Amino acid sequence: MCGRFTLTSSPQRLRERFALAAAPDDLLPRYNIAPSQPVLVLPNRTTRLLRPARWGLIPHWASDAKIGSRLINARAETLASRAAFRSALSRHRCLIPADGFYEWRREGRTRTPFYLRPRDAAPLAIAGLWDVWRPPGAEPVASFTIITTAANELLQPIHDRMPAILAPADWDTWLDARESASAALLPLLAPCPDDWLEAYPVSSLVNSPANDTAECIAPVGVGAGG
Repeated sequence: MCGRFTLTSSPQRLRERFALAAAPDDLLPRYNIAPSQPVLVLPNRTTRLLRPARWGLIPHWASDAKIGSRLINARAETLASRAAFRSALSRHRCLIPADGFYEWRREGRTRTPFYLRPRDAAPLAIAGLWDVWRPPGAEPVASFTIITTAANELLQPIHDRMPAILAPADWDTWLDARESASAALLPLLAPCPDDWLEAYPVSSLVNSPANDTAECIAPVGVGAGG
């Protein structure tokens, strides 16, 4: 799964990286983004802008918002068959900019957090799905889920899943505002090449979403790669 990530790039860096129509406003570095929190995502709309959305997909047909806590991730292998994701795959796709993400390695009762980041320091584009829930008598809620796929060889010693990270050459296809067939989209959701990322263990500070400082990504001990 993917349960935490970071976004520390400047607004101008994000504008250049994702060819945005405008840089996002008032963007502060975030070192420990957790489910249920607001995040900036890039939805497949005609104008390419980062827009706020809550992490944890609430489908438009949901009866209440509680379902979002169960839909923070969506497995690439079952997107086309699950009702919660099938429609969003064809019509509501997004990219989630990230400068890295966390995963935990289990060793008996011990869970060691690792930080994974791009070797070239360029912001990653994680594949996701979005939707808008319109509860009666309240403001609409935009939300999203992160798509996961099988771990690549770098990540396998840490965890068996990883976020689906898209190559820049695939961004336009994923962000096409038109309805798209799953057959054209699912092949994009393969594990990224091993040499895209480096991994190293970090402090248990990241275990609490209340901790959102650069200390969360500071290396400790010996890394798994890099």
